[in-house]
Amino acid sequence: MTQHTHREFGKFTTLVALTDEETALGLLPHFESFKVMTGKVGSMDLSKVISSVETAAKRGALIDGNIYRETHSLYHAILEALQGVTRGDLSVGEIMRTVGLRFAIVRGNPYDSDDEGEWLAVCFYGTIGAPIRGKEHEALGLGINHI
Repeated sequence: MTQHTHREFGKFTTLVALTDEETALGLLPHFESFKVMTGKVGSMDLSKVISSVETAAKRGALIDGNIYRETHSLYHAILEALQGVTRGDLSVGEIMRTVGLRFAIVRGNPYDSDDEGEWLAVCFYGTIGAPIRGKEHEALGLGINHI
């Protein structure tokens, strides 16, 4: 891996959320050994967004749901990414907002040294706004956390 790979971990995760894994790997091929999971979620309830990402990560074997530090790391990466989507106000339905999001979860060690261990990144891309079609705008959020 290149010396600056760690600076591209979030970039890679964002590219996957914006496009797909194949396209992202075409631009940043040094991430091919990383585990990737994608999905979609739409809701007025952030707990449903969080549980959708957690379920996808467990079903895709990105995390072991029986290991607390893995679930905890994912949870914090999700919350950090949602901060970007919601502009720092972690609420949606309570204030009449809804989200329609694609998400990417990436797991791996973005550093040159194996001693740095594995990290998780979560990126959301989609829309947020009033629960009326056409009354929303694009949003993007990225969260990265060590395991």
